[in-house]
Amino acid sequence: MFGMLPFERSDVSYEPFRFMRDFMDQGSTSLPSFRTDIKDNGDQFLLEAELPGFDKEDIHLDLKDGILTISAEHRQEDEQKDDSGYIRRERSYRSLARRFDVTGIDESAISAAYQNGILALSLPKAVPTVPEAKRIAIS
Repeated sequence: MFGMLPFERSDVSYEPFRFMRDFMDQGSTSLPSFRTDIKDNGDQFLLEAELPGFDKEDIHLDLKDGILTISAEHRQEDEQKDDSGYIRRERSYRSLARRFDVTGIDESAISAAYQNGILALSLPKAVPTVPEAKRIAIS
């Protein structure tokens, strides 16, 4: 398979075509994650992440050193008072994050859209460079 090993570590020590492997251990004490689907469309991958209840402004995409981090954070406060002296004050906070290795992706051409709770990322595959062969003359 063209390097699609998301969400788990592999015991294989040599992976010539790796792409989008979630490098966070599942047993770690990291932030809760979210469901994602990854589809190979030939010249690009389509990553769809389920982030219901989040606004577009709550979602952050960061790319550094070949690692794509998708994070979402939402805070909400609700306070109600009535004439009888009762006060109801509720607060909620949600924070989710997930990291992906984007080796083999053209990082400058990544695009994203968010609609109806689904974050869709278009991840174009990098064009592989073929090493140039050269003949050396013997003198």
